[in-house]
Amino acid sequence: MRYSYKTKMTCSQQINFNIDGDVITNIEFIGGCNGNLKAISKLVDGWTVDKIESYLLGNTCGMRPTSCADQLAKAVRAAYNETNAQ
Repeated sequence: MRYSYKTKMTCSQQINFNIDGDVITNIEFIGGCNGNLKAISKLVDGWTVDKIESYLLGNTCGMRPTSCADQLAKAVRAAYNETNAQ
């Protein structure tokens, strides 16, 4: 299933990805630091929701209380919770 998440307080505006059970693939950030976000997307492709959270949740960017990586962790958890609530 394709999922889109509107980010908060980051340079990227949206994150799109596929979720199958608890596995995340085909991550795409809209906006933000293109090279870094492409790298993150490649590195975590095929990871589970729990693994992405364990590595990225709480990561900050500068003085912001969040980051694109932190937003990805929040996005995959939201997608997982939403797809499993049905």
